[in-house]
Amino acid sequence: MATTRTTVYLTAADYRRLKALARATDRTTAALVREAVAEYARRHAPGARPKSLGAGRSRRGDVAERAEELLRGLGRRR
Repeated sequence: MATTRTTVYLTAADYRRLKALARATDRTTAALVREAVAEYARRHAPGARPKSLGAGRSRRGDVAERAEELLRGLGRRR
């Protein structure tokens, strides 16, 4: 894989977290940054959608319009 050198400025706290994660996972900081950039780009690519989008069918045409009403109370104990 061809790579290009770049410089990234991190806060001291972020740099410490990056170094700690690199040690904990036995990887280089550069590898972690490359992975993070690739993941961010994938998630924010034009047209990117959650994998779960469209996974279910409601057989109703008004779900989007009634989302707030249908979700109200979801997760509450009865």
